[in-house]
Amino acid sequence: MKHISSIFIIVSYLLSSDQMPAPNQDHPILIQGGTIHTISHGILENADILFVDGKITSVGHNLDIPAEAEIIDASGQHVFPGLISAGSTLGLQEIGAVRATRDYAEVGAVNPNVRANVSYNPDSELIPITRSNGVLLALSVPRSGLVSGTSSLMMLDGWTWEDATLKHPVGLHLFWPSMNIPKPKPGKQKEKKDKDSRLKSIQKIDDLIQESRAYAQLKATGSPSFKHDLRLEGMLPVISGEIPVFIHANEVRQIEAAVYWAERQSVKMVLVGGKDSWRVTQLLKDREIPVIYTQTHSTPMRRFEQYDQAFITPSQLYEAGIKFCISNSESPFQTPHIRNLPYYAAKAASYGLSWKEALRSITLSPAEIFGVEEKVGSLEASKDATLFIADGDILDVRTQVNMAFIQGRRVDLSDRHKTLYSKYRNKYKQKGILE
Repeated sequence: MKHISSIFIIVSYLLSSDQMPAPNQDHPILIQGGTIHTISHGILENADILFVDGKITSVGHNLDIPAEAEIIDASGQHVFPGLISAGSTLGLQEIGAVRATRDYAEVGAVNPNVRANVSYNPDSELIPITRSNGVLLALSVPRSGLVSGTSSLMMLDGWTWEDATLKHPVGLHLFWPSMNIPKPKPGKQKEKKDKDSRLKSIQKIDDLIQESRAYAQLKATGSPSFKHDLRLEGMLPVISGEIPVFIHANEVRQIEAAVYWAERQSVKMVLVGGKDSWRVTQLLKDREIPVIYTQTHSTPMRRFEQYDQAFITPSQLYEAGIKFCISNSESPFQTPHIRNLPYYAAKAASYGLSWKEALRSITLSPAEIFGVEEKVGSLEASKDATLFIADGDILDVRTQVNMAFIQGRRVDLSDRHKTLYSKYRNKYKQKGILE
């Protein structure tokens, strides 16, 4: 088995992306005559967008064009801000079947000191595949135990993890324990054990918060008895309110318990998952808790639920006035499929959510939740030139992305999928099967 694992690791390195990260923008670029989806200010037909040194300088009609500007004709095409995946293990894993390539999982149940960006692999073969469909930013999330660590918002281009990091830390990730009540069985030993397990997990979280507050106070006083603790150091941004706690919970009892816990501990909370969020919209609205909804392509949780409940939940969150965004499934097994992010939003748009809000849910809404709306998420002057040009509506599965820029750098849109497509198309041409 050891020998087989070594072979897999070697293969993963051999198959790592050999694309060159793009150089910094060194001249003005004007995208001319396209349909510009600004997100924040509607849709501009036959409009232009100019960006210099990685920043958008102007959007609209009849812009002043610098003499040295490169002009890209986008007539008949659409310009969108880069899509944002709000939760994945992109860059933290390569081959799911090989433990050595799964850097999202750390040993132990409580690891607030873990940082996602330092483990991010900018040469991952999954990154070019993802950005080929307009997903230019991704929240990389550690996933293991009860408290898994802090997530990082990564740009999908760069030589190193430092180059690729747009923001760190974004939030501390806590996976709320199951609150399911076990079915009665002969003897109550099993039920008592399950109940104790839930209480112990919650107590462990409470103890961590209490220790962290005591640690922060001791550090502030400059006491000679203070000893540096990496684990508790990772909790300080949460205790100070600098970053929220991203609590992963789906079942209604989990969500309620998590909300009341966050309120009791006076920490900011973001709900991740939220399959049952439609059942507690008033609670989430009253506490102003944002939701990263990851369950659009899932089946009903209970027999009595409508078959389309997972599809209509985004529209219910919107109607309730809850800040939310749509993300792909948070399972590590779905990481190779992050490129399908726009189709999660499209599914919600097919079941009650307006097209405008569906597109916003994968652009500006996640940017607002992550606190980077001043940089990305929409096409406005002074924001990063992180955008792409497509031949149609990005929520339509038939649409192809033709060109993409991250902070003004034109990124390579080739990937392994396209290489294999070209290879086997040529095969069948040579065999006389295709013309």
